[in-house]
Amino acid sequence: MTTAHPTHTGSNTLDSALNTSASTIALIGRVLLAAMFVLAGFDKIGGFEGTAGYIGSVGLPFPELLTVLTIAVEIGAGLALIVGFQVRIAALLLAGFTLAASVLFHNYWAMPAEQAYVQQLMFMKNVSVAGGLLMIVALGGGALGLSKGK
Repeated sequence: MTTAHPTHTGSNTLDSALNTSASTIALIGRVLLAAMFVLAGFDKIGGFEGTAGYIGSVGLPFPELLTVLTIAVEIGAGLALIVGFQVRIAALLLAGFTLAASVLFHNYWAMPAEQAYVQQLMFMKNVSVAGGLLMIVALGGGALGLSKGK
């Protein structure tokens, strides 16, 4: 029986190079995952009313409060992920947020046929991003960061 490890101990040159670069690769991965959230959070500040209107349009209560919380989660947890501060908690928060947003705002199964395809792509993209975030929750964020992988 095998167990999962953050790094693979192979004998070939590629495995060796990847193991040596694991911390840098983890940092790049964190930045790439977090960029979507940080940019979206700042966009929501400029489009606050539109975001609140969109949130309200799906029947959620207190759309202005939810907009503020959304901005805080996207920017706060996104920046935490980038700088490596409490990455597992930040990634878990972002994964939960992303999955909830997917079900609430990209429910392609309830959309007209002309919208379903694009919404399904958005839904699956978000589910995939959540999967990457859950990998960080499980394995940590690497040695480069304020919390040193935690």
